Amino acid sequence: MLNVFARSSVSRVTDPVGAWLVRCGLTPNVVTVVGTTGTVLAALWFFPRGQLFVGTLVVTLFVLFDLLDGAMARAAGRGTPFGAVLDASCDRIADGALFGALAWWCFTGADNRPLAAAALVCLVAAQVISYVKARAEASGLSADGGLVERAERFIIALVGAGLSGLGVPWALDVALWLLAALSVATVVQRLVAVARSARESANGG
Repeated sequence: MLNVFARSSVSRVTDPVGAWLVRCGLTPNVVTVVGTTGTVLAALWFFPRGQLFVGTLVVTLFVLFDLLDGAMARAAGRGTPFGAVLDASCDRIADGALFGALAWWCFTGADNRPLAAAALVCLVAAQVISYVKARAEASGLSADGGLVERAERFIIALVGAGLSGLGVPWALDVALWLLAALSVATVVQRLVAVARSARESANGG
């Protein structure tokens, strides 16, 4: 949802940076891998140790790399099929690391099994949301949209983690339970969208 409304505004900032990185000789694939590696390492290092605020800052820094690889591809005037697959695969790895690390902290640091369960629901739902779209598109169907796409998932989770790291009570609890509910709803929304697309395709629409 946020992607639709914010993409043009974000592009005005990221496109010049992406063009500069291309002129420096970097490729979108390198930026994708660096951003994902940094996100994974930061999430798995800081969050399980209970360093939620610092972890949020560092993860957010590396997540911004995800905005730059697309800008670099546009600046270079082309994207590649491999780059698209690499980007999607790295997104799933980063999603898993973020919510896995938060679940780890909920189990061990906070000793809060219900909250850990919410984090795991977020992790699984994030993978399913993306898989439904990818599988639908591979079948020639449409499964766009939904309440929470990747941008919303990261914003809600990181805001909750950051505020919790600053000592705001229940911030992470509210964020993860809200995100779990919205993510499950998004899975249902996308499946409904696929069913509608399949009916339209069968009817020649």
